Amino acid sequence: MASTINHQSALIYVMVTMSAADSVMRDREFRTIGGIVESLPVFEEVNRDALVAAAEDCVSLLEPEDGLDAVLGLVKEALSPALCETAYALACEVAAADGTLEQEELRLLELIRHELDVDRLHAAAIERGVRARYTTA
Repeated sequence: MASTINHQSALIYVMVTMSAADSVMRDREFRTIGGIVESLPVFEEVNRDALVAAAEDCVSLLEPEDGLDAVLGLVKEALSPALCETAYALACEVAAADGTLEQEELRLLELIRHELDVDRLHAAAIERGVRARYTTA
């Protein structure tokens, strides 16, 4: 595994990490990640093999006790300030995908927000937008 990653891999790492936050990586979350990668312009050059490879690399990095810190460090290093907000938005999308937010997911969102220096007001706007997209009734 490389010591640095590109910005597309960093965004995939954030989504995979969010999916793994509650220790259960659900199919709905994987479908959400796949849909995001297929539809957002930032991922135009990412093929399915690259997505799978980045996801597997991320899971391997998360295994050691300090894995989360390592992943977030790589992510922060790879992202421009503008993409830090994108990363936070994608984390929110994956967290909302299964219809429930567990305590572990909320804590990870907070860690991501702090690590990536996403302004609290911007984070609240992102969260509200995601909540509106996933409201069913």
